[in-house]
Amino acid sequence: MPTHESTTVLVIGAGPAGLTLSQLLHRRGVSSIVVDKYAREQILGRARAGMLEHRTVETLDRLGVSKRLHAEGHPHTHVEFRAGGESFTLDLPSFYEGRSQHIFPQQEVVQDLLDGLVEAGGDLRLGCAVTVLDTSGPRPVATLADGSTIEADFVAGADGTYGVARATAPDSIREYTMQHEFRWLTLLAEAPPSAPTTIYATHERGFAGHLLRTDTVTRFHLQVPFDDTVEDWPDERIWAELHTRLAMPGFTLNDGPIFSKNMLEMQSRVCEPMQYGRVFLVGDAAHIITPAGGKGMNLAIADAVELDRVLREYVESGDEAVLAEYSARRLPDIWKAQEFSHTLLHTIHGYAPDAPDAAFRQKLQQARLWQLRNREAYARDFAQSFIGPLPVDIAPEPAP
Repeated sequence: MPTHESTTVLVIGAGPAGLTLSQLLHRRGVSSIVVDKYAREQILGRARAGMLEHRTVETLDRLGVSKRLHAEGHPHTHVEFRAGGESFTLDLPSFYEGRSQHIFPQQEVVQDLLDGLVEAGGDLRLGCAVTVLDTSGPRPVATLADGSTIEADFVAGADGTYGVARATAPDSIREYTMQHEFRWLTLLAEAPPSAPTTIYATHERGFAGHLLRTDTVTRFHLQVPFDDTVEDWPDERIWAELHTRLAMPGFTLNDGPIFSKNMLEMQSRVCEPMQYGRVFLVGDAAHIITPAGGKGMNLAIADAVELDRVLREYVESGDEAVLAEYSARRLPDIWKAQEFSHTLLHTIHGYAPDAPDAAFRQKLQQARLWQLRNREAYARDFAQSFIGPLPVDIAPEPAP
């Protein structure tokens, strides 16, 4: 039987952004309902990023959902670059007052956020799809697949690129996009890390990446031609290519069963503003970034922290103009991350000989690598961008 409900904030999407926002709201005693079209098993079955910025770890610490992160994950302190038979390693904390990233898979973060919200008594509804988002009235109204409706003061659209929140956005939301010229075959293998660092290897056959995940699982990336398919890359070919592109004297690559293979065509996108009326776009609904640098989940969680802050300021001031501060504060950080990810892509990838201006761009790549190795200021800027900015203040829980 369809029902009609009301809440302060309707959060569409139970990913890192939506779950973080709901927990922040719950801490302040603000009512929210989180809905997601997928069941718990589907949500947790999506293996994605694993690099957590310093501010992300602090946010999870403050929410009280980081126990497993610290017990099972580990700090990420070094990045190694390989090119032309040579290598050098950046000690990231040495450039950023001892701060570092942390390695912990995204699906594990989501599991802890899910569990934390449920334990705190939050209203979480999985397998519950929003089919229509009506923004014509003073309060947005979401219609669910069963005909039920939820009316809210505000809606946080954290339901991704193709979700209802982005699809409902008016033409006044401008979308900036870029299709990148690189394509990755991205892999997960049951193989312990071959080094305690992230490795970015530039090779004449294309880029190869070695990324940390757990003590028994490693993620790899391979730059491949655009017209290749997953079927073109059997395991034997993958390992042969990784051995070739990552080769370095004294380095041994650990092999193992590959249990995930995906082709990744990289596109970047940013929506401006990240708000229409009382609907706020959060995470992938507002911006997509390439995997270079591992910024996607971190930006999404930073969106949630800022949106909670803006909603708190709005309640305190009653000033409608405060709501526009969400986009104004978030977009500089998002564009800085986009610039960093774009530059990193062009620092680690090879160019086809017949690509436009290939020789010139190859020289620019060499110049970037030289500066990373030889110019402290350049390396410091990279390290701080990689580790991420300092966190935005989170409101304390009200006194009991």
